[in-house]
Amino acid sequence: MGHPKFKISEEKSNRRFFDSLTLAQNDKAGIMQSSLITVETIRAAAERIKGIAVRTPLVRAQFAGLSGWGTGREIYLKAESLQPIGAFKIRGAANTILQLTAEELKRGVITYSSGNHAQGVAYAAREVGAKAVIVMPQNAPAVKRAATIALGAEVVDVGNASSERLAKSDELVAKFGYVTVAPYDDLRVIAGQATCGLEIIEDMPDVDLVLAPVSGGGLLSGVAAAVKQLKPNVIVIGVEPELAGDTAESFRKGEIVTWPGEMTSRTIADGLRTQSVGVANFAHIQKFVTKIVTVTEAEIRAAMRMIVAATRLVPEPSGAVAAAALLFHSDELPVYKKAVAVVSGGNVAPEMLAEILNGRD
Repeated sequence: MGHPKFKISEEKSNRRFFDSLTLAQNDKAGIMQSSLITVETIRAAAERIKGIAVRTPLVRAQFAGLSGWGTGREIYLKAESLQPIGAFKIRGAANTILQLTAEELKRGVITYSSGNHAQGVAYAAREVGAKAVIVMPQNAPAVKRAATIALGAEVVDVGNASSERLAKSDELVAKFGYVTVAPYDDLRVIAGQATCGLEIIEDMPDVDLVLAPVSGGGLLSGVAAAVKQLKPNVIVIGVEPELAGDTAESFRKGEIVTWPGEMTSRTIADGLRTQSVGVANFAHIQKFVTKIVTVTEAEIRAAMRMIVAATRLVPEPSGAVAAAALLFHSDELPVYKKAVAVVSGGNVAPEMLAEILNGRD
């Protein structure tokens, strides 16, 4: 399915916010913005975070007529929903926080997130005894907000646009001196998320196709960097909700575009509502990703039901988009024998899960 034909102008003021923050973070890390992460960096990240993040399994999924006996194809789900916080975000958050100095940890850390990165930062900060402040949108799922607070973080509410979260975070950094742990546009975060791709290749070296969700781009850029540098012949594809398809449009145009928050907020996939892909992330995506596929809301819901039925894994909507591409967009995918779809998270409200499983779309 193609994405809707909206005419969208790039919000240059928001882009400047993201660009300036990214440059400051990567300069601090001693990394040039134009750099791409290496296999050595990824392996170092894996060693660094192994006491906080867990190595998640590849779970075989038997989808009737699509994978399993008689089809010549095998589909596996990378179950990041089994991380301690229920999502992959713990990888990048831990890799960043564990590289901070004692003085930086004493000042405390801050981030801006709709939920999963918030929990990742809160969890990793708690592990090292640092204060965590999270700027969250008002429409963040209650289950993610409650989990973040339970981990000891201080939550600050703002409007729904990702640009509002960033602006408030900058304000608090200037006022209190917190250290920012970016959700995606930071090479330390990308390297942390890349450990997911490293595990895929180590556990299934003969994989043909890897699919991962994309919004800000942390997971896709990291997974793609790991997979393509370790196994150049493997094809990596990003998947995004049709209603929040800014990265798909950016990929087609070859330049970053920004969608208004009122548009990206329409998707049920709350973890994929970022208004624009990150600068460093986009550089990796352009280098290592073959294409980006968009999926509909109905396809996301159907994929959630099919994942639960086939594997007993519980995905949140954002975690089901990669599998949705395999299930409903085979005509847009290359021929494969073994495919892996990353289930990026499982933090779904029980009432939403019940409605979707009961077929109430």
